[in-house]
Amino acid sequence: MIKLVRVDHRLVHGQVAVSWFNSLDVNTIFVVNDDVAHDDFRKSAIRLAKPEKSKLVMKSVADSIKAINSGVTDKYKMLIVVESVADAVELIKGTGDKITSLNLGGTKPREGTTNYSKTINLTAEEANELAQLQQKGVNVWIQQVPNDEKQEFHKK
Repeated sequence: MIKLVRVDHRLVHGQVAVSWFNSLDVNTIFVVNDDVAHDDFRKSAIRLAKPEKSKLVMKSVADSIKAINSGVTDKYKMLIVVESVADAVELIKGTGDKITSLNLGGTKPREGTTNYSKTINLTAEEANELAQLQQKGVNVWIQQVPNDEKQEFHKK
């Protein structure tokens, strides 16, 4: 069961490993990112940050879509973390109606981005993709930690 899909460029860190993991009562962190799936150094670093009693899975976007669609992940209570809006959009589109909400937790400032909150910076293309997800019924919201107030995403 997917409890939360979160965009966070830092992937697994204190906010994810402690705050979100505990507040969601999940048992699995599923990192979905093509670069991580093929980078043993990044995998090792992420393993160090995971909560002690959690399962950690790291797969490419395509392999994650296959796993979710096959039903093999249904037995886990999962927090899915992606590194970018692009990863989130591809994952959501590839899994049909299995993902109905998306938490924007952190995207770093880059050239050509607009600031949406203290931790969310989006290009015009990313904002358009998120707005398209909303039009298809996906709830897109900004919230850095569980104790923060949810802020619905509105394209600027």
